[in-house]
Order: sequence, then structure tokens, then C-alpha cells
Amino acid sequence: MDKNSTQQEIMLMVGTSFSSRQWMQKDETDEHRQLSEMEQLEEACWNGMIREMIPEICERDEDGNALLLWEVHEGNTFITLDMGEIPEDKDEYYSIDPYTFYENLSYN
Repeated sequence: MDKNSTQQEIMLMVGTSFSSRQWMQKDETDEHRQLSEMEQLEEACWNGMIREMIPEICERDEDGNALLLWEVHEGNTFITLDMGEIPEDKDEYYSIDPYTFYENLSYN
């Protein structure tokens, strides 16, 4: 019997009080301070801080293991995180990414 894999898509808006917080970096450098708000948020996610930032919405797989971050997509005012047990294509019909969502509107 095939096992279902767990996937999660998270959208983080920039230009908000959440995204403008100073997320603690282990090696805070002058280079890091020069990054844009979107770049700092993306870097924090790649550094594994997403579970610290929003633990209440970070899903786990059937065995209780944390999902892995596979991709980060940048929009004009947001970043979208693709998380899952394995890197797998998502069903774009159910995506929360407005660029993907908009493309599928014509199919309805």
C-alpha cells in the first residue's frame, strides 16, 4: 500500500511587523544587515528558524518528524515556502501562491 507524503505550503508577507522583526542570527555580520527584509526573512527560513518563528503552524509527518524546507519562492510582497517529507511536485490547483492560483482560474 502506498504511503501518503505530507506537504505544506506557507506564505509569509513582507512589509509587516512579523517580517520586520530582527530574527536572531548566529553570525550577525555587516553583510547580513545590508540584506533586504525579504532576503533576511528568506535566510532565516533556510537557517531552520521557521519552526521558532511560527511553531503553531509547522506540520509534522505521520511519524511525528518535522517537515523539511525544499523550496522558497519570492513574490513581489511575499515568500512562499514549500515543505515536505520529500521533494515532490505540489498540486498547483490547491496552491496558495497567487501567481499559481491565478494561472488556474481560467480552468474553473
